[in-house]
Amino acid sequence: MSGVAMYTSVQTGGTDERVMQHAPLVKRIAYHLLNRLPDSVQVDDLIQAGMLGLLEAIKNYDTSQGASFDTYAGIRIRGSMLDEVRRSDWTPRSVHKKSRMVSDAIRVIENKTGHEAKDTEVAEYLGIALDEYNHILQDSSSCRVFSVEELAEDGDHYLDVTLAQDEGLAEGLTRQSFEQALANAIKGLPERERLVISLYYDEELNLREIGEILNVSESRVSQISTQAVLRLRSRLADWTRD
Repeated sequence: MSGVAMYTSVQTGGTDERVMQHAPLVKRIAYHLLNRLPDSVQVDDLIQAGMLGLLEAIKNYDTSQGASFDTYAGIRIRGSMLDEVRRSDWTPRSVHKKSRMVSDAIRVIENKTGHEAKDTEVAEYLGIALDEYNHILQDSSSCRVFSVEELAEDGDHYLDVTLAQDEGLAEGLTRQSFEQALANAIKGLPERERLVISLYYDEELNLREIGEILNVSESRVSQISTQAVLRLRSRLADWTRD
C-alpha cells in the first residue's frame, strides 16, 4: 500500500493529530540511523519509510497489548526504515554468505575453546589465509545490515511475541531481556573491539577519528568494527535466528 493510500485508510480517529505529534520522532530516528549508514542512503528516503511505519503503528496499535504507543511506534518506525535500507542493499550475496560463515566460525571456536576467537583462529578454521580473512571483513563492512543498531532491531520481533502472549509465557523473550543480552555481549568483547564499538556508537566518532586514537589505518578500524559485530551476532545467535 502506498503512503497516500495508507494515510487515507487511517485518516479517522485523530490520525492527523498523531502524525503531527510524532513526526519529530520519525525525523530523529532517521538522523540517528543515518549516522550509521553509508553515504548513499538519503535521509528523505528514511523519513518517508518512517512515516509509513508511523501510519502502520497508528492503524494497528492496540492499547490492550501493554506497550505504550511511543514505544510501539518507535519500533515500527525503525523497522520500516531498516526494511527500506535492506531493499536497496546491492551487496553481493556472496559477501553476506561469507560474513555469516565468519560469524558461525567465531561461535564454534568460542564454544569449543571458551575464549575470544582470534582472527588467526577464524582464518585457520575457514581454511583461508589471514589476508583473505581481512578482505572478507573489509567487504562485510560495506554491508548495510551489519550495525549494532540493526542487531538490536533483529530482536524486535520478540516484542510482538511478548505483546501477544501472557507475560509469564513470554519470560526471556522481551526486548528488555534482549537489550540486556546485547549489553552483556558487548561487555564481553575483546578490549580493542569494545573500544571501537564505544567510540563509534556512543561517542559517534568516524572511522578516521578512531584510527587516529588507536594509531591504525581507517581500513583497519573498519575491519575491527566488522569483526566485533560479527562476534556479537555469533554470541546472540539464539536471539537473532529467523
